[in-house]
Amino acid sequence: MDQSAIADRRHLRRKLTFWRVAAIVIALAAVFAAASWGWKDRGAVNHIARVSISGIIQDDSELLERLDRIAKNDRAKALVVTISSPGGTTYGGEVIFKALRKVAEKKPVVSDVRTLAASAGYMIATAGDTIIAGESSITGSIGVLFQYPQMKDLMDKIGVSLEEIKSAPLKAEPSPFHPASEEAKTMIRAMVMDSYDWFVDLVVERRKLPRDQVLRLADGSIFTGRQALAAKLVDTLGGPEAIRAYLDERKVAEDLPFVDYDAPRRSGLPFLGGSIREFARSILGLPLDLQPTIEKLTGEKLFLDGLVSVWQVDHD
Repeated sequence: MDQSAIADRRHLRRKLTFWRVAAIVIALAAVFAAASWGWKDRGAVNHIARVSISGIIQDDSELLERLDRIAKNDRAKALVVTISSPGGTTYGGEVIFKALRKVAEKKPVVSDVRTLAASAGYMIATAGDTIIAGESSITGSIGVLFQYPQMKDLMDKIGVSLEEIKSAPLKAEPSPFHPASEEAKTMIRAMVMDSYDWFVDLVVERRKLPRDQVLRLADGSIFTGRQALAAKLVDTLGGPEAIRAYLDERKVAEDLPFVDYDAPRRSGLPFLGGSIREFARSILGLPLDLQPTIEKLTGEKLFLDGLVSVWQVDHD
């Protein structure tokens, strides 16, 4: 092959590479423009914000940021919080409760109780200006639970022991490696009861009920939506129609669309939405899905950090 042919082939290869890169840049620019237009369009239209809270409730900074954006967004005329949770950490429920009340200072907040909103899930529901539940929804479980494992017998069987030196008898108590002393049980019980009193007082304040009445309900019992309505733990039974009816009472226009403020999906490029990632991957062949998609069947952690308030369905 002569030198001119070789030069022509190199020239063609450079041109092909240039146009490939140009096509990718143009496609990405179009994707970002479409995404920016969509985000701008959503922020420019009056709407009803909707947030879903599900699973075990923990300290969730991303959720708190979303709620703060809704509170500050004048185009969001109301907030509907859909709750499907057995509970979680007491602190996690507390900070979400306070964030919802911050939203409620500026716009109506509706708590939409779905299949289950118990314990810390119910705590969050009380932050709403009204609580709407299904007739067969499960709610309540007002109380506080502290659990810790005990592995002393197992360690004795396999011949393992743990020696410890600590500054005071109550340091790192209760321990899973030996039975708790009465002093340790007293300490934990006092902490549980202090959190319990706080939870009860919160229900008293938000539901406008006498404290002795709340104490009768706050024995850990769970209730159907119909039972909760009779006990005044929820305000209305229903679904979307009941939500719209309440918002109409609060002078929120009935033709406003619902806009879901979802948590961002995990990916190698977190600023791209799911549909945009799929477009880029299928059209451009870019490897954007870098996070594992397999969910752990047993949950995120074996133990939850901090004081825990959870209602669990018996698996037996």
